Amino acid sequence: MNIGVIFAGGVGTRMNSRVKPKQFIDVYGKPIMIHTLELFDNHPEIDAITVACLADWISYLENLLEKFNIKKVKKIVPGGSSGQESIYNGLKAAEEIAQGEKSVVLIHDGVRPLINAQTITDNIRSVKEHGSSITCVKVKETVLVVAKDSSIEDVPRRADTRLARAPQSFYLDEIIGAHRKALEEGRTDFIDSCSMMQHYGKKLYLIEGPQENIKITTPDDFYTMRALLDAREEAQIYGL
Repeated sequence: MNIGVIFAGGVGTRMNSRVKPKQFIDVYGKPIMIHTLELFDNHPEIDAITVACLADWISYLENLLEKFNIKKVKKIVPGGSSGQESIYNGLKAAEEIAQGEKSVVLIHDGVRPLINAQTITDNIRSVKEHGSSITCVKVKETVLVVAKDSSIEDVPRRADTRLARAPQSFYLDEIIGAHRKALEEGRTDFIDSCSMMQHYGKKLYLIEGPQENIKITTPDDFYTMRALLDAREEAQIYGL
């Protein structure tokens, strides 16, 4: 079984939206969250989806799923106080769906709507071949490793560096086991699944995703997303 675990538990203070959390802001008639969920819902290899959502917005999301005919979301659970906790809640829901079946989970931000079907396919393939899949993009500028005193410790070659994005995908039993180990150790500060699994010794493999796979966090990101969707629409219309 292949399960999308979508987390959207944040309020999006950097977006400066006074009405809705960022994941529910409309772009061309659909909330950002729906753009994301449609990618997973329409993918033939995805069997189910769980969503970790702001508790006060769960009923609102349920109405959106019905309105936009999203069929594969099987469980919506409250998000946590951190991304780590929200992902864990989504993984526990996936565990209930899987019922012991060996399953691949694709952990993805609800506010990353600009991946494509190939990215999902490549994640599933990489987990089945290697046990993990971290979606990345190539680095276009020089990366600096900085010391505490603001001096530069290292300048790695661009060819040896990538930017980690999402989905980040694993076998369900392995990633949820890492979350439980972290909780036992009182670790609640992992920034993402990639850093958690690397900390616990998991060998990580990458797949390259689209450069436009940005996280919609600020107003600038919002306008970038609109421009990219415009470009996709024009490419379909004009055959570009």
